[in-house]
Amino acid sequence: MANQSSSHPILCASFNQDHSCFAIGTKDGFKIFDCDTGRLLYERVIGAFIIVEMLYRSSFLAIVGAGEQPSLSPRRLCLFNTVSGTSLRELNFLTSILGVRVNRKRLIVVLQEKTYIYDVNSLEIKRIIDTVPNSQGLCAFSASIENPYLALPASNIKGSVLIYNVMDLQSHCEIHAHRSRLAAMVFSSNGMYIATASEQGTLIRVHLISEATKSYSFRRGTYPSTIFSLSFGPSADLPDLLLAASSSGSLHIFSLGLDLNESSRKSNSFFGSIMPGSVTDAWDPAHHIVHHNAFAAGVRSGAVIRKIEKASGTSMSEPVTLRATVSVITFNGYFQEYGFRINHKNEATWSLEHEFNLLTAVAETTAS
Repeated sequence: MANQSSSHPILCASFNQDHSCFAIGTKDGFKIFDCDTGRLLYERVIGAFIIVEMLYRSSFLAIVGAGEQPSLSPRRLCLFNTVSGTSLRELNFLTSILGVRVNRKRLIVVLQEKTYIYDVNSLEIKRIIDTVPNSQGLCAFSASIENPYLALPASNIKGSVLIYNVMDLQSHCEIHAHRSRLAAMVFSSNGMYIATASEQGTLIRVHLISEATKSYSFRRGTYPSTIFSLSFGPSADLPDLLLAASSSGSLHIFSLGLDLNESSRKSNSFFGSIMPGSVTDAWDPAHHIVHHNAFAAGVRSGAVIRKIEKASGTSMSEPVTLRATVSVITFNGYFQEYGFRINHKNEATWSLEHEFNLLTAVAETTAS
């Protein structure tokens, strides 16, 4: 996630594939933090970076400079080893790199009108996809090896999504998600679902990849707002929650697979919880909980659901409670961690567990 505004000190920010760590790029260099402890794990002060992507907790980084010095061209992708502190390989392109994604099998490089798919080990080019102009470098990439999908905008007019299988190297399907252009999209951790938002930002839609024609909607609000990020809750099967961070400074949580009350208990399925009785139930406020003023309005931010815990009572009459950990990176330089709790009556509480300044954080040193 790159910062389109130079007014903020953070130029880019991204969580790794399992949300255990995150990386930021600034005008001075880049930093890697541990999400659980907030500890600064690695720092390099060598110039401005607009892309810093991790591969889980490995020493592998994919980094792109901001172009403020010749050695850090935005047209050059550097594959960097944090242990040796050296470049493993550099890939040069004719135009600026707008997005990079990686999993254990594939490396994805997004340019304005082309997307490159590489074998992550040999760096052999497996496929070059011609795309519609994609000036924001918008894409989503599944970390799942079983469902290895890449999502790219399929139109510059409407919110259509091209789903591409990066292992079979074939187009899987095209989803017509929104009437206006796409602004954000993300896969679930198992790669089975994709959530999308358009530039209007009023509707969030979730699609089952295997049945691309079926889509289900949640209303974020009635007025337009930019969706900065989307995140599914971690799940090996059906995701329970979907999180959206908007330019209004709000965090929005939508329930997907949760039995929140009696009316939704008539179906435990993913589709039943979204569409429990009729189409109008998809707009029910019971499926949408907002935390207003979570961060400053207008400040670009990225948020993920890192953990979900379900606690059941000892009897059938006791409530079922869900606890979630939500982590937020704000581009004005802060990391926030919220605790979110909801009970069987849809009563939700948010609490700010901790917050710290990313720009002033220093690495711990071990006394000799």
